[in-house]
Amino acid sequence: METKVDKASFWAAALSLAATFVASATPIPLYGTYQRVDGVSYFELSLSSVVYFVGAVTALLIFGRLSNHLGRRPVSIMAVVLAAMASASFLHVHDAAPLLIGRLLQGLACGLASTALAAWIVDCAHTVPKWLAPAVISCGPMTGLTIGGVISGVLVEYGPIPRQLPFYLVLVLLAVCVALILRGKETMPSAPGAIGSLKPRMGLPAKAKKFFPVAAVTFVSTWALGGFFQAFGPAMANEQLHSSNAVAAALVFASIMAPSTVGASIAGKMKATTAQFYGMISFAVFVGGLLLALQWGILVMFLIASVLAGIAQGMVLTGSIQTMVSSLEPKERANVLSVIYATSYTGAAIPTLIAGRMSESYSLLQVACGYGVLALVGAVTVILARKYQQREFQQCELNG
Repeated sequence: METKVDKASFWAAALSLAATFVASATPIPLYGTYQRVDGVSYFELSLSSVVYFVGAVTALLIFGRLSNHLGRRPVSIMAVVLAAMASASFLHVHDAAPLLIGRLLQGLACGLASTALAAWIVDCAHTVPKWLAPAVISCGPMTGLTIGGVISGVLVEYGPIPRQLPFYLVLVLLAVCVALILRGKETMPSAPGAIGSLKPRMGLPAKAKKFFPVAAVTFVSTWALGGFFQAFGPAMANEQLHSSNAVAAALVFASIMAPSTVGASIAGKMKATTAQFYGMISFAVFVGGLLLALQWGILVMFLIASVLAGIAQGMVLTGSIQTMVSSLEPKERANVLSVIYATSYTGAAIPTLIAGRMSESYSLLQVACGYGVLALVGAVTVILARKYQQREFQQCELNG
């Protein structure tokens, strides 16, 4: 019976993690509408992604350890409620202000979810196959972003009240998540020190620290491209790939996100360092193909290259996360996950802000080439560090 409760808690946390990111992707297919109808500029669209990342990093740095003191369930509920508040704010977007407020709230929600819900998933990981928890943590957000983007795109293009209906459905989904969380098992009893835990702290235990530099490069290289797709996916579909359809815009965004779960499953059959190595090199190659497709304006080639890059992304993220969390104690997990996601969000926010400014003077293709350089840097890094990574991870496995 205890194992069944733990397993139900695992799936409640996994669903809630994905649902929080479903909510965060729902407005993206509407960016074209906000631009054409409401006069929101490219820079304001890129700024909406930046405030999202800022909210996420703020939540990670300040509230990342709060679930160690208040418990996993209360902080998880806070994350879901913030996502619901954000969805409510999108019901009334007619200029940039509600868009920025909503994205900031979504960032805070995703930041909290990335620690409390992710830590809860790891706490209950003993009830599922060993590879599944790292896969859910690394690809649950990507899966949620994909589902939210595609369903929203379909509703925006073909549904009634396209500017409201996607958010009403998200609010129902988040209400279901709250009910499931309330029925889940608390794995981290309340403890004193909640106020002290709000002081930003980015330290890592020695087991995770030795793998962080290489992992950080892979997080930045992959998440940065995801940030570009969030901010400019509809614009790429319209300008470079010659389609103004909201579903096409959603597919452009989803093509890099959805396949990550396939990559995570492949990584589950490999040693973590092997998945990290081959995933990062493949990602760099497929990003090159993606840039060629953009230059030639071929939508099908672009989607194929994006899908392959997404699979590679799932491999490298799952491998990199596994190198850092596989040997941790329960109390160490929330803080390490905070560092992982803070690094990832920061690595996405800064390039997106730069890309927003560059989009005022350069074409989207020229801006996108900068992300190809980042992917190349990631590939070179894992090649140079491969022997060290393999030796250290083997030592960690021997030490249990």
